Amino acid sequence: MILPVVKYGHPRLRQKGARIETVTADIRRLIADMFETMNASKGIGLAAQQVGQALQLTVLDLRVVTERPSTLEQNGQPADVNDFMPLVLINPEVQAVGEPVAGPEGCLSFPEIYAEISRPETVDVKALNEKGQPIEFRCGGLLARAVQHETDHLNGILFIDRMDRKTKAELRDELDELQATTKAALAADRKK
Repeated sequence: MILPVVKYGHPRLRQKGARIETVTADIRRLIADMFETMNASKGIGLAAQQVGQALQLTVLDLRVVTERPSTLEQNGQPADVNDFMPLVLINPEVQAVGEPVAGPEGCLSFPEIYAEISRPETVDVKALNEKGQPIEFRCGGLLARAVQHETDHLNGILFIDRMDRKTKAELRDELDELQATTKAALAADRKK
């Protein structure tokens, strides 16, 4: 089922997600719905907060992106990123390994808003997969950027929080308009 993606201004986007202790039937259904929603929105990552759920859960699938490479290592050995897609991360822990590099980012909760964001180029990731089994890997390139972007969401951090002051100032009118539209829609829903 395609779920509505909440937009900037919705309070759920600022809410830290609760840890998932057991992968239940409801969690498996949410994972399936999140993949369907992400694919319908032409995204490469989606956090539970973006569909109104404050949980430590994100889904990623970078197979559609060919012009921005990713790397992945498991147990110190290079691996094919596509073999790990689609990817589910539950309760992810991300540790920066590489130096920060700037790169373009967008977000389904910020339609048509893009900016250069500086993030570590390589990260180590520990999480549970969709079966509740532990997974560990090191990744770089676009996958590292996407993992960090989505993990930020799980902690109530948005990519605009990572923008430099100048970029955020340039986008201020668009951000204010999006936030006002979202808040007006929430207020209208409460009156129903």
